[in-house]
Amino acid sequence: MKLYNSIGPNPKMVRMFLAEKGVTLPSEDVDILGGDNRREAYLKKNPAGQCPALELDNGSILSEITAICEYIEDKHPNPPLVGRNAEEKAETRMWTRRIDLNIVEPMANGFRFGEGLKMFKDRIHCIPQAADDLKATAQRNLAWLDKLMTARNFVAGERFTMADILLFSFVDFFAGVGQPIDPEHKNILAWHARVKARPSAAA
Repeated sequence: MKLYNSIGPNPKMVRMFLAEKGVTLPSEDVDILGGDNRREAYLKKNPAGQCPALELDNGSILSEITAICEYIEDKHPNPPLVGRNAEEKAETRMWTRRIDLNIVEPMANGFRFGEGLKMFKDRIHCIPQAADDLKATAQRNLAWLDKLMTARNFVAGERFTMADILLFSFVDFFAGVGQPIDPEHKNILAWHARVKARPSAAA
């Protein structure tokens, strides 16, 4: 396998997932700031033009971060980051889906349509007037999650899972790019500190 890597929270999630698994893969950095992911050489491998991408041993390409992580989980089941049984897997996927749709997507698009507009305006359809509302949506949903985490160490309870890695990768990145963690979100702040202390957070 080979990882096509770049800057940003999406590759961070995959690198962190691999680090938690203790799996090291050969990698190649893709200059997304320079637009290399939108050029023919990369698009031949990954027509979606996304980073990261995982090239499998059979030459096929995976390019969605949760799909990549689920594949790695299947290949390297220990330690389990999705789950050990049907119930744990379903719970992790439920939280991953909620975080992806309700927090990550509005947070990321708030950036793309705002601070990242110069980079993204010629790559995707951008709606600059929606940036502030999208950021506010992400914060409202973080507030909802904050209330639920009063008695939890991690998103799914006491298990550290793919859902935590997804949330951390984006919240940590965007905290430095116009979307800081609200100081009122005490549980999210405590969770963030716990996850940041993990060696994998430096991946």
